[in-house]
Amino acid sequence: MYDTITIKDLEVYAHHGVYPEENKLGQKFLVTAELYTDFSNATENDDINMSLDYGEISYKITEFMQTNTYKLIETLAEKLAQMLLETYVLLNGVQIEIKKPWAPIGLPLEYPSVKLKRFWHTAYIAFGSNMGDKEKYINTGIKTLKASKGCIVEKVSDIISTKPYGGVEQEDFLNGVLCLKTYLSPNNLLKLLNKIEKDANRVREIHWGPRTLDLDIILYDNEVIDTEDLHIPHIDMQNRDFVLEPLYQIAPYVRHPILNKTVYQLLCDLKGDK
Repeated sequence: MYDTITIKDLEVYAHHGVYPEENKLGQKFLVTAELYTDFSNATENDDINMSLDYGEISYKITEFMQTNTYKLIETLAEKLAQMLLETYVLLNGVQIEIKKPWAPIGLPLEYPSVKLKRFWHTAYIAFGSNMGDKEKYINTGIKTLKASKGCIVEKVSDIISTKPYGGVEQEDFLNGVLCLKTYLSPNNLLKLLNKIEKDANRVREIHWGPRTLDLDIILYDNEVIDTEDLHIPHIDMQNRDFVLEPLYQIAPYVRHPILNKTVYQLLCDLKGDK
C-alpha cells in the first residue's frame, strides 16, 4: 500500500486537441494527479526533502502541458505520467485525470475526461547468446535496454557458460539474468525485447535453436499472464539452471507467483538438495 498526495483540478491553459484551432488558440484543462509514495521517512523527520513537493509538481505539470502539444488528451495523460515517474525518484506510481471543459462537442455536458494509472514495476529478464560474438551481443542488448525509455536496469548477474537446452546440437550458451525497473506494460516490454533481439539479427527458425540474442521475461511483479504471445512467469523457469542460478545471485528470495516457492527453493529442488 502507498501513501497518496493529491493535486486536484489544477487549471492549465494549453494547446492540445484534434482540431487545428485547438492547437492554435488553446483552451482550459483541469488536471488531477494522485501521487503514490511513502511518507514514512518524511513524517519521521518532518522533512519536505524526503517527500514530494506538490507545489513544485504543480508547476512541473503546468510547464509540461504548455510546452508540448498532443492531439489526444489520452496521449497527453500518458506522456505526463511518464514525465512525472522519470523526474521524481520518490514517486512509485501516479494516476492522472485530465478534464476538457471547453471541448468542442456542441452538446450540454460538464466535461469529457481521461484517466490512467502508471506505476514502476520490477521485472526479471533472462538473457543468452550462443552465436558469433556472444558477449558483445549480450552487452549491446543490456546497453540498449539501459538506454530505453521507461527502463532502469538495477542489477545484472554474472554471465555464465551453459550447455544447450532442449536437445538441439549447437554451441554452448552464455547466460544471465537482470533486474529491470520499468513502467512499461508486460506487452510493451515484450515488444521492446523483441525489437532488441531483431536489431541483434535474431532469427527464429528452430525451436530451442541457436540465437544471437535471447531476451525472456521471467517474472513481472507477481503477475500471472497466459496469452498466445506471452507467459509470465516463464513456464519453464523452474527447470532451467541457467535461469535459476543467475537469478539466485541477484534475487534469491523472490517468490514464484504460482508455485509459491522462492528462487532459492526452486534451485534446491532442481539440484535435488534438501
